[in-house]
Amino acid sequence: MKNIRSRGLTDAQTGVLLIIPGLAVFAAIILFPFIDAIRMSFTDKSMLMPDYEYVGLKNYIEVFSDPYLGKTILTTAIFVILSTALPFLLGFIWAIILNQGFKGAELLRGITLVNWIIPGVAIGFLWSWIFNGQYGVLNGMLEALGLPGDTAWLGQTSTALICVVIARTWQMLPWYMAFLLGGLQGVELDQIEAARIDGAGNWKCFTSVVLPSMKNIISLIVVMGIVGNLQHFDLPWTMVQGGPARATTTLSIEVYASAFQNWDMGKGATIGTLWAVLLACFSFVYLRQVKDSD
Repeated sequence: MKNIRSRGLTDAQTGVLLIIPGLAVFAAIILFPFIDAIRMSFTDKSMLMPDYEYVGLKNYIEVFSDPYLGKTILTTAIFVILSTALPFLLGFIWAIILNQGFKGAELLRGITLVNWIIPGVAIGFLWSWIFNGQYGVLNGMLEALGLPGDTAWLGQTSTALICVVIARTWQMLPWYMAFLLGGLQGVELDQIEAARIDGAGNWKCFTSVVLPSMKNIISLIVVMGIVGNLQHFDLPWTMVQGGPARATTTLSIEVYASAFQNWDMGKGATIGTLWAVLLACFSFVYLRQVKDSD
């Protein structure tokens, strides 16, 4: 028996065998394409020609000298900040309301979660119809109220981005609500009751008891929201394709437009590499938050 055990696999060897399939899938689907994209960023590869050459840092120099790069980064930053802050605040308010446990709260929670499972493309078409300048619902409502109802919401540089942010907020509010509601239900009621005995009001209980208790989960979902919005593509593309006049062009749309509309795979890979580095920074913060919360 002892000899049989000695010929068996150790725990470490078993663990290695178990993770090999996962590592193989990761390498094939994520790691290899990422490394290939980095390699491609140093070439002049185009979808119009089969041959390509290595051009060194030429693509990076062109990208950083592009006058539109600053605007694209600023648009991305505005989109990420607003699309994270607005659904977070509204989701937190809605989670607090649903956490009161009134009759019908469970039904409202289920209804709220419906638009979370709707595909992003469908949401994009829905809000494109709402903001349509000719027959949109919003303009129809404004006309019914006696207000000007001929605004081209998606056709103006001053309003297109906020329309996309509103659609993204509507899409992501249930996601924030679900996580924050779970965090609220994990707050110790004894602490809140003790604070009320000491004379604390609702706001004081919220800032001194609830928020500190939810610090870890708030940090996690905010970082996850930022990462998700940094790589978000479907809503801005479905609604306005990055327009008008690049008013809604984020890094994700810039990568797609460079590679698949302008056929410049080298430049698209270059922007994608810079975009991946930015995502990696926030992913590192997310992993640190996960580690600290354990």
